[in-house]
Amino acid sequence: MQVEIHDSIAKFDAHEWNRLAGSTFPFLRHEFLAAAENTGCVSPATGWTPRHLALYGPDGKIRAAMPLYEKAHSWGEFVFDWSWAQAYHRAGIDYYPKLISAVPFTPAPSTRLLLGDRRDKDLARTLVASAIQLARDTDCSSFHVLFPEPDELSVLRESGLQLRKDCQFHWHNQGYRDFDDFLRKFSSAKRKKVKRERRRVVEDGITFRWLHGEDIDHALWKDVYQLISVTFLRRGSMPYFDLDFFLDVSKHLPGTILLVLAERQKALIAAAVFYESDNVLYGRYWGSDAHYNSLHFETCYYQGIKYCIANKKKIFEPGTQGEHKLSRGFVPTTTWSAHWLAHPEFYAAIRSYLREEGQHIDRYMDAAGTHTPYRIGEGADGTERES
Repeated sequence: MQVEIHDSIAKFDAHEWNRLAGSTFPFLRHEFLAAAENTGCVSPATGWTPRHLALYGPDGKIRAAMPLYEKAHSWGEFVFDWSWAQAYHRAGIDYYPKLISAVPFTPAPSTRLLLGDRRDKDLARTLVASAIQLARDTDCSSFHVLFPEPDELSVLRESGLQLRKDCQFHWHNQGYRDFDDFLRKFSSAKRKKVKRERRRVVEDGITFRWLHGEDIDHALWKDVYQLISVTFLRRGSMPYFDLDFFLDVSKHLPGTILLVLAERQKALIAAAVFYESDNVLYGRYWGSDAHYNSLHFETCYYQGIKYCIANKKKIFEPGTQGEHKLSRGFVPTTTWSAHWLAHPEFYAAIRSYLREEGQHIDRYMDAAGTHTPYRIGEGADGTERES
């Protein structure tokens, strides 16, 4: 098996990459990753140097691949290892560069081991071993796989990586007929709260429109990006992806990206960016020109749930963090990452730390699960809930 490292996603044939990546995850598409690199959002200048890994057979045909980046920092990953970097610094050891397999700025679980045959565990192990060897050869401190699929965990563990557990809040469609049918699962008090939030938006005269990528022109994207940027700036930062990125994705992946627009008296006041696959809706960015009562919840959550019900999506992933999602019907869901560190003493310390952290996450998820709005005996995933 021949191993090659490519410094650009453009070095891959788009059809072959997409064949390996499959159609389930829009963020793994060659077009998405190319837009990130072509616009400079992902580049050595932003601390993301592409090191994409490919395995080729004797016939020269690609057998497997992995999205890889050499990182000069830990921004935009959403799996937090800042304390690890600080420990290295205190010991006088460089933590950066490090090597990660991830989709930049996108905390959505998806496959990281791109295989022609997902049942080929030997090929998967070869892919992981090649990534670890690359980390060694390039003097990277470590190799990290962020947000892999659960069926990849066994190979990662067998390859010597330590697993790290975390939690997001996802919504599950139980075949609801409409939004009111969904709310019938709630306790009376929680149902009234959601209806009150939604009523406030209606009373403010705000209406909503959904548009797919092919229906969004340059002028509208510019307006939407301005709203997103202003909202980010209120929190002291700028969006990781720029306007050109959204224009590129809208052009080359129009069937996966969509907007919900919030309007009052026909004027755009807020918007949210979503992506979709056949079964999953992903919430990504949001922006507004001012604060409006309950508008964030309506635009980013309730509108997404309505869309999932109407379009028979099974899961809605609205992004990371946010315990406020619990009372709106989202439930704790386990996410994973996997980690290999070259330094043996630090690796041993991290191994112990991850065991303790995993126990904390388990307790947190158990506690969070008791605060969902569903009636006793009716869990969001169709299982019986104890409390």
